[in-house]
Amino acid sequence: MINRLALGTVQFGLDYGIANKSGRVRPDAVASILNVAADHGIDLLDTAISYGDSERVLGVMGVADWKIVSKLPSVPDGIADLPAWIQDQIEKSLGRLGTKRLYGLLLHRPDQLIGPHGPLLLEALEGMKRQGLVQKIGISVYAPDDLVRLSDVMQIELVQIPLNIFDRRLIESGWAGRLKQQGTEIHVRSVFLQGLLLMPAADRPQKFSRWSAVWAKWDQWLNSSSLTPLQACLRYALGVDEVDKVVVGVDSANQLREILEASEGELDSLPAWPQPLDLDLINPSRWVNL
Repeated sequence: MINRLALGTVQFGLDYGIANKSGRVRPDAVASILNVAADHGIDLLDTAISYGDSERVLGVMGVADWKIVSKLPSVPDGIADLPAWIQDQIEKSLGRLGTKRLYGLLLHRPDQLIGPHGPLLLEALEGMKRQGLVQKIGISVYAPDDLVRLSDVMQIELVQIPLNIFDRRLIESGWAGRLKQQGTEIHVRSVFLQGLLLMPAADRPQKFSRWSAVWAKWDQWLNSSSLTPLQACLRYALGVDEVDKVVVGVDSANQLREILEASEGELDSLPAWPQPLDLDLINPSRWVNL
């Protein structure tokens, strides 16, 4: 049985995550992580052109046999030949990765599909498929609300979207079911809320203390359920039937082994949050202004 976990690789090219204390993952650690992942049936890597050296690091390791999802950065203003720019971006990405085809190509700025160059952008993406350079095209979004307009302009074959035990908007909005009905492959990220949900209370940045009632409910539910935060986060995301892949990032092979072990099992209940949870808490892009 193929593992429903997928390996996020942003840490291989950048310092990433509020709980990250070790910086970028060293190349020798990357090799160990990939070996453990492959041994446990993980077959998909998630990366992006904008993830620093991530693609180059993966290419050095040899990942031609993996399914790889990458993301196209924002199209710069003033591009004279958009299809040529996209062709160049993808060919260079494939060269860095050392592979002939991407499993998925996502737009990091899918709102550009709604702009004046949207039709040309979509046609260029379809061209990547016709050439056999990409198997599926799709979008990376921050919230289900982003899907409302985008689903009208594009047949979304693959979507990456946040989902975690705090942020259940994908499910509660009904979008998980709608996407699945239309044949969209769903990959979820931020299952640990960039590591915030795994941090002990003493290590949690002070700016998050304004949600003390939520943290109290979280701690109370974990204690009553006899679960670790890691177990709770993973089992929630993996328990959503509509989800095809749960993207997790790790700093070491041992951390991946812990994730694999913690993912085994189910949740008997869910904590009842105040509804809705504050977007300032569940949307990391807002944290800089807290």
